[in-house]
Amino acid sequence: MELKQRIDKRKTAIFGGSMALALIALPSVTAETQILAENDWVGISFWIATAMMLASTVFFLVERQNVPDKWKTSMTVAALVTGVAWYHYTYMREVAVMDGGGSPLVYRYIDWLITVPLQVVEFYLIMAAIGAATFAMFRNLMGASIVMLVAGFFGESGAWDVFGDMSTEIWWVIGMAGWGYILYALWQGDVKEASASGSDGVQFAFTSMRWIVTVGWAIYPLGYMMGNDMISGFDVDDMNIIYNIADLVNKTAFGMMVWYAATMDAE
Repeated sequence: MELKQRIDKRKTAIFGGSMALALIALPSVTAETQILAENDWVGISFWIATAMMLASTVFFLVERQNVPDKWKTSMTVAALVTGVAWYHYTYMREVAVMDGGGSPLVYRYIDWLITVPLQVVEFYLIMAAIGAATFAMFRNLMGASIVMLVAGFFGESGAWDVFGDMSTEIWWVIGMAGWGYILYALWQGDVKEASASGSDGVQFAFTSMRWIVTVGWAIYPLGYMMGNDMISGFDVDDMNIIYNIADLVNKTAFGMMVWYAATMDAE
């Protein structure tokens, strides 16, 4: 039995390492003709985010072998979140360092429309670990996250200015309503009630998840306001830096929370 466990662990290690190397070897966009200026803080923030997302993805894939079986899917989801973000950042950073480059809005929202639902899947997996997950819980959280993202895109892109001059502000309010529902579910609603039991790792994961969604996600509406003239004295460059910081904090911290919770249960 011990020999079989060693063989399985070695196979898992080889698989995780192979996946990490394959990810690094994937073709990505490179701004070959662009040189990053020493004072280009927007470009610097994009490059830091790109490197950190890749490093986090490799770490989660390799560490997946060292966590209990019930956490392996969660580690895979964490790697997918940062891996998808890394892939999109390889394109977004090129836009950032181009002369006259603006905000890579479409790339950003494509990324968020994939990674935020993946984080909702992670919420479901954490609840499933204590046998408290329900389809209604998953459906409501997923629906609220989609409302939040779609409203944000309409408000920032002007793709659907049905509210006239007030479209930016009204879409912002609609997006905040979606986020508000998620906060209510985590702090007062059915998700909170369902989390009353579970191992130390699950309890830690749930508590950390609540704070990431509450504090970490609060950075995004701040960036929205900065880049859309809702706060004076800021512009699109400030918005890009804030969004990059938010992605780093939320996606990387989210995965690290899953990993640490898994190590708690392994002890």
